[in-house]
Amino acid sequence: MNTRNLLLVFLLLAFSKQDVYSQLGFSNELGIITGPVAFYSDYGVRNDFETNSQNVGIGIGLVHYINFSYRADCNCYTKATYFNDHFKIRNEIDYHKTNFSHYGPWVDPDKTSITAEQLRGMKGSTTVFDIGTQLEYFPLSIRDYAAGDYKIAPFISMGLHWVSFDPEVHSELGPLNTPISTPDKYLNAFQQEPGNTWGLVTSVGIRYKLTPLSDLMLDSRWQFYFSNWVDGLNPSFDNNGLVEVPENKANDWIYWLNLGYIYYLD
Repeated sequence: MNTRNLLLVFLLLAFSKQDVYSQLGFSNELGIITGPVAFYSDYGVRNDFETNSQNVGIGIGLVHYINFSYRADCNCYTKATYFNDHFKIRNEIDYHKTNFSHYGPWVDPDKTSITAEQLRGMKGSTTVFDIGTQLEYFPLSIRDYAAGDYKIAPFISMGLHWVSFDPEVHSELGPLNTPISTPDKYLNAFQQEPGNTWGLVTSVGIRYKLTPLSDLMLDSRWQFYFSNWVDGLNPSFDNNGLVEVPENKANDWIYWLNLGYIYYLD
């Protein structure tokens, strides 16, 4: 199923007040989120501030919540159980894009080696689309928060997303895979074709009660991909198989700080 069809399915499910949800004792919430995405990739240097602060993109997402504490069909609360009062299911579809360059001590202006020039000339980007589900836990009572007993509700969540990515890699010095343009560890270690994988999502955040039927949300998220090709580079791989690159210790991952607006469907 392509990206356009997945988006259409999500919107049809999220924006319709489905009778089955009401009959099963659910209510629905819809929202939009956006914010900066720091992409931890094979560009730059691990734990380098300039790398982490410069390889940053922007993301946007649509969210749909299944709220077990309230029934839309009768405008009443559901049975008082711990699960109903502390958990929600969060369905989500996201899109983000990041442009990449190499940063850090190996490309400082005083570095004049061929490798430094090659690293400075290497550029890239990746476009990521993902869709998935998370289980969100609220330590405080969801009912009490909805009733206005307090204005802030913290939460934590974890889930799994299907991820589609489309990377692009090039060099300003010329075609890749030549001695002029490409550092040794990146020879045959890049990908220009789209791909897909899975991502483990975990987040910590808070909701702020804006009106009886709307919240503001601040969400701090980490997403760990089950692939090292999302950024288009994988210096532990070449056409002859795996090679040892000690600094390439982890798959690609992101940190996304997003602000959202959530509306409760009546």
